[in-house]
Amino acid sequence: MAKEPYIEAGRVVNTHGVRGEVKIEVWLDGPAFMRRFRTLYIDGRPYRVLSAREQKGFLLAALEGVEDVNAAMTLKGRPVRVDRAEARLPAGSFFLQDIIGARVETEAGEPVGILEEILETPANRVYVVRGEREHLIPAVPAFVLSTDPEAGLVTVRLIEGM
Repeated sequence: MAKEPYIEAGRVVNTHGVRGEVKIEVWLDGPAFMRRFRTLYIDGRPYRVLSAREQKGFLLAALEGVEDVNAAMTLKGRPVRVDRAEARLPAGSFFLQDIIGARVETEAGEPVGILEEILETPANRVYVVRGEREHLIPAVPAFVLSTDPEAGLVTVRLIEGM
């Protein structure tokens, strides 16, 4: 599976203050992870991060070229991307977008379908797999046995009624 060079990491949900800071809802591991990036991409344009801090689960960022609240307001609602090359993931970790479209097979090698969507629930993530029928598979070790983003393959254990 081809990987996109930029990862969709969140979106600008509002402005913060009058000096042009933006409030970003982070879709990655959290604001602490996103603070590591020196450049954020909004509408394909790079914005150098001048400062960033966490506040109540959001990232507040001052971006080069965004000098006041009016400039920050033009970014509201826009998706924020980061450069994959800048991301340093621990061994065995991957971005969820890298497995969207992956083949899903049982531990016996039987095809289940294609992973089309990942739902975030309070308990855990749920993989939506569509094949001959739709399967909702909790993304927990009891059901997801292995994930190989490079090969585009997720191996699962299904139980009756799943």
